Amino acid sequence: MKLSYHGHSIIQLENNDSKVIVDPFINGNELTDLSTGDVEVDYILLTHGHNDHVGDTVEIAKKNNATVVAPVELADYLDGKGVEAVGMNIGGSKTFEFGSVKFVHAFHSSSFTEEDGSIQYTGMPTGIIIEADNRKIYHAGDTGIFGDMKLISELNGPFDVAFVPIGDHFTMGIDDAVHATDELIKPKVVVPVHYNTFPPIKQDGDTFKDKLSTACQVLKPGETVDFEQHMGI
Repeated sequence: MKLSYHGHSIIQLENNDSKVIVDPFINGNELTDLSTGDVEVDYILLTHGHNDHVGDTVEIAKKNNATVVAPVELADYLDGKGVEAVGMNIGGSKTFEFGSVKFVHAFHSSSFTEEDGSIQYTGMPTGIIIEADNRKIYHAGDTGIFGDMKLISELNGPFDVAFVPIGDHFTMGIDDAVHATDELIKPKVVVPVHYNTFPPIKQDGDTFKDKLSTACQVLKPGETVDFEQHMGI
C-alpha cells in the first residue's frame, strides 16, 4: 500500500489496484503538488462539507467516474450535482475494493458555501478510519480535541498512522494535538495536517514533532508515509 500526503488535509492511498483520495481541495490550495487534471482515482472520501475539503470533488469524480463516499447529507448534495455518491453516517462501516471505511465523530461544523453565497447543510463532520492491506489509518478530519478519541482508538486501533490537524483557529492547535496524539489516539506514527494553507492556520510541523512522545513524520506535499521507519512493517 502507498499512502501519501498532498497539502492541507489531502491524502492519497493506493491498494488492490484501487486509488483513493481524501478531501481533494486542490484549486485554491497553494501548498498542494496536485492538479485536478492529473488526479486519477476510483474513490473520493470526504470528512465533511466545508469548501476546503470538498474542494474539487465534483470535477474529479466526473472525470474519473469515481465513487464519492461521504456523510449522508453531503452525499445527497453531491448526488444532486451528478456524482455517484455513497452516503454513510457516524459509526457505520462499509467494505470497498481497496479496503473498509468507517466514519467516526469529529467536533467541528459542516456546510458548503455556493458561489452565490448560499449555504448548504452537509450533515455532521467526521473522522475516517480506513483499513487496507492489514494497516489501520485514522484521518481525524477537522476537529477539536475530545475525550472519545481514546474510545475510538480502543475500539478501532491500534492505528498504524493517524493524520491529525494542528493548524489552530479552526481545529486543534499544536498543544491540543500533542495531547490528543500521545494520550488519546496513541498511533504508531502521526502525520500533521491542516496547517500553513492560510494565514490563520500557520504552524510549524517540526514544533509539533518536537513536543511529541509519539513517532511523527512531517511530510511535504507529495511525500509518502514511510511504514518501515517507525513501524517495522
